[in-house]
Amino acid sequence: MPAQEGDTLHRFLIENSNVRGEWVHLDASWRALLERGDYPEPVRSVLGEALAAVTLLSATIKFEGSLIFQVTGDGPLHMLVVEATGQRTVRGLAHWNDEVPHGDLGAKFGDGRIVMTIDPGPGRDRYQAITEVTGDSLADAIQSYFERSEQLPTRLWLATDRSKSAGLLLQSLPQETPDQDAWNRTLMLTETLSEQELLELPAEEVLYRLYHEEGVRMLSGEPVSFRCGCSQERVDRVIRGLGYQEAQDILQEQGAIDVDCEFCGAHYHLDAVDVEQLFAGTEQPPGSRRLQ
Repeated sequence: MPAQEGDTLHRFLIENSNVRGEWVHLDASWRALLERGDYPEPVRSVLGEALAAVTLLSATIKFEGSLIFQVTGDGPLHMLVVEATGQRTVRGLAHWNDEVPHGDLGAKFGDGRIVMTIDPGPGRDRYQAITEVTGDSLADAIQSYFERSEQLPTRLWLATDRSKSAGLLLQSLPQETPDQDAWNRTLMLTETLSEQELLELPAEEVLYRLYHEEGVRMLSGEPVSFRCGCSQERVDRVIRGLGYQEAQDILQEQGAIDVDCEFCGAHYHLDAVDVEQLFAGTEQPPGSRRLQ
């Protein structure tokens, strides 16, 4: 048996058809995320599935920015957000109050919605799509999103535990194919995949077991890692966006400006001198002057 590939994404193609797919297995990156939050099991399970899902979805588009997948609702699990970048880095978090029950998405999120955002990077417009949370599982909800927003047949299989998160995605591309039944046949074969196999078996063995009679071509793996996008530069940009007077109001009230990153736990501290340096060279409010 080939060795399991940790934190790896593979693309694959079903030969002589318009079916493509992705397989992902996350371990160190998933555990790095869990180190930053004490999540109860019902929250942890859906967060792990979301992390695998957004990694798979990010591989279906060509971009240099980030894909942000967010679910909000009025239930006990009221916010979940995960992000994957074109550089194959991932991060995520969830917020909840009260006890989050086991069960379907409705029990966790209540009346909720999914927001999918593609951020191509500075200077370019974001693309955003919004849909209601439907179905029993996260895979069901994402499949419903694609049916409503993209009209692109898409299916996902997701699994997670305390140390691993994994997923498999299939899409039927809008192109002519001599084998009109390839999509349905591929779905039937993939339905035989168990969560344990998805978590424990390497990509090569999973794909061979499922599709060897169809003919499958697996592309080279791409490494995936946990990395937060926060930085001092981003924090400085946010504070500049507040404006000089509001920054001064915060300093007067709190003595400093402290910013904590919810994704990675990094702490940023700016005192009065730091804030003055941020606004040096920018237009100051009336009544102020720079001393020479």
